[in-house]
Amino acid sequence: MRFSVGINYWPRRSAMAMWRRFDAGEIREDFGRIAGLGLDAVRFFLRWDDFQPQPDTMDPVMLARLEAVADIAAEAGLRTMPTLFSGHMSGVNWLPQWSLDARTSHGRFRTIAGDRESPYGIGDFYTGGLLEAQVMHARAVGERLREHPAVLAWDLGNEFSNLREPATRYDAAEWSRRLTKALEETSGIPVTAGTHGEDLTRDRNIRLAMLCAPYAFATMHGYTVYSAFSRNRLDPEVVPFLAYLAAGFSQKPVLFSEFGNPACPPGKLSPYERVALPDERPNPTISPDDPVLAPYACLTDDEMAAYCTNVLDRLHADGRLGGYWWCWADYADELRGEPPFDRAPHELTFGIVRSDGSEKPVAVALSAFAREQRTVVAPHDMPIIADDYYYRTLPASTKTLYDAFLGSVEERRGGAR
Repeated sequence: MRFSVGINYWPRRSAMAMWRRFDAGEIREDFGRIAGLGLDAVRFFLRWDDFQPQPDTMDPVMLARLEAVADIAAEAGLRTMPTLFSGHMSGVNWLPQWSLDARTSHGRFRTIAGDRESPYGIGDFYTGGLLEAQVMHARAVGERLREHPAVLAWDLGNEFSNLREPATRYDAAEWSRRLTKALEETSGIPVTAGTHGEDLTRDRNIRLAMLCAPYAFATMHGYTVYSAFSRNRLDPEVVPFLAYLAAGFSQKPVLFSEFGNPACPPGKLSPYERVALPDERPNPTISPDDPVLAPYACLTDDEMAAYCTNVLDRLHADGRLGGYWWCWADYADELRGEPPFDRAPHELTFGIVRSDGSEKPVAVALSAFAREQRTVVAPHDMPIIADDYYYRTLPASTKTLYDAFLGSVEERRGGAR
């Protein structure tokens, strides 16, 4: 089996408005370039409020556009991972108006519903009427792309615990089981779900052994600048460690479906090693006009390229199924005033190509690795007792286990870490 090297995708001219401002020509051009770089897979996102305007209604125009994207991928020789119920994306929760609960605050992430900001968060995402609406959604997209040759797997959500944490681990497991069953029955295509680092470093009532039981493989997301245990911005072991935890807890093969880091503005350096998490003291404020320092933790172009290669090399050596970079392109400057970029301008520049279409050094690094067409190797894993990990000392247990992981990989990799 080939070690998959892929990319997360939104178009640079429309970003999260992709489905409403649909441009098949731009997508075809982008997919052709992605394939030309030697990458084999694209993970893309179905913005939930676009596809399901009412709990019992799917938009036929959007379903047709979904099929068109899959067909374009097939033409380019790419496999895809469509991500449903998106949902959480780049610091915003994009939600259908009907899914909101007036008794629930939006919390840490702002809600955008019907193109307007809402003070409310989503209702119980994992049970009841919202689950039934998702099952209907899953069946509709499954039927539309039944056995489509360009669909590698369905993804049940992008960091879905950022929408709302399940009340119990059993709720999350039943949500996973019901939706997997609906997609497998209608499409004949396997399923996974986009879990992320905070599902491991915080107790969000998600246990991968239960959640991932019906999946073909587990997936994980992680970033050095957003990980409390990270040693520094360039730490190449953060992503492999999160994959190691995911493999140990789920007892499934692991695809690392999202990694990357914020890019520094041209000519500027990172002012600190990582972003402060919500329960930590905020980082010092840096003016966007500072001539030397970026206003956020970031990597320069050359640092990003080296980081990409180092992480992919380690994921491959550890027996993972592949790694997908976040993301394809920097977004057009005219999107700067739209969510999420109006409050998070750093989200504009995670791409491997610039907004003018020119390639960054990380594109060259990603392409060079992909062209090696490495084969997946046997994983170097060991069972981990999830209850002990979650219940005893979180978040200290993460740091303790990370230190042990570093010791083991130093020996196995001959001192390189």
